[in-house]
Amino acid sequence: MRSFLVEPKDAGKRIDAFLASKNQDISRMAVQRMIEIGNIMVNGQKSKASYKVCEGDNIILEEEKPKDISLKAQDIPIEIIYEDKDIIVVNKPKGMVVHPGNGNPEGTLVNSLMAICKDSLSGIGGEIRPGIVHRLDKDTSGILIVAKNDKAHINLSEQIKNHQVKKTYIALVRGIVKENEATINMPIGRSPNDRKKMAVVKNGKEAITHFKVLKRYDNYTLLQVNIETGRTHQIRVHLAKIGYPIIGDEVYSSGKNEWNIKGQCLHAKSLDFKHPTTNEQIHLEAELPEYFQSLLKELESREKVF
Repeated sequence: MRSFLVEPKDAGKRIDAFLASKNQDISRMAVQRMIEIGNIMVNGQKSKASYKVCEGDNIILEEEKPKDISLKAQDIPIEIIYEDKDIIVVNKPKGMVVHPGNGNPEGTLVNSLMAICKDSLSGIGGEIRPGIVHRLDKDTSGILIVAKNDKAHINLSEQIKNHQVKKTYIALVRGIVKENEATINMPIGRSPNDRKKMAVVKNGKEAITHFKVLKRYDNYTLLQVNIETGRTHQIRVHLAKIGYPIIGDEVYSSGKNEWNIKGQCLHAKSLDFKHPTTNEQIHLEAELPEYFQSLLKELESREKVF
């Protein structure tokens, strides 16, 4: 439960806009849904979505309780790149969610890992995120490391926090990128216009993305991308902001493309890190998915014509 006292500067705002502005993790649509089920009270009375707040209003927001999720092992094939008693590294396919949540109770990477690793996954991430040290978006494919015990989880988390893990991505973007190499340093936070999206905003968190051109095609560019920070949707937001949206990204571009590819052409190609137990420097790579390779071959053949 959260409570809010309306200050003079906020008087006159619709209640859904007011509450969304005070909660980065709650959208106006979510507020409207809570109003419909009676989870928002103004001065002890249930509110209407059209209500405009007044100075001194006392607003109580009773958040929806998350639905219980029954976590189960599922026999879902996944490519294992490396595995030992401390870690397992996999090549996550596009379209697979990393861990269960509301709307995705099963069919996730975690469900697959539970069948492979049984009880050998770190518990630090919580009941529905066992072993998960870092994540990839549903439609981003590629390499992902998972901890099998708490010691490995803590060590890897510290490496990520201290920027000691190098993550390299491959992205195909629309447009001809002029610079051979560049750095994007723009803060990222929740979009003020759509709380489900991220955006470059003045009061956002620091976000730094480096990219290098690997190949220029006719109206497309293949990039190698490295990130210093791990903000939500960072690569997708940054590249769209500078005018080079990732092909297939349905959130940060029109999503329209000549191949009718759904989901961004973004692949986590490699990871460089120190083994959490042996301290050995490790470099691992995940091969580009077949659809991505085929697309590049088509662009290569076109290049010979132009």
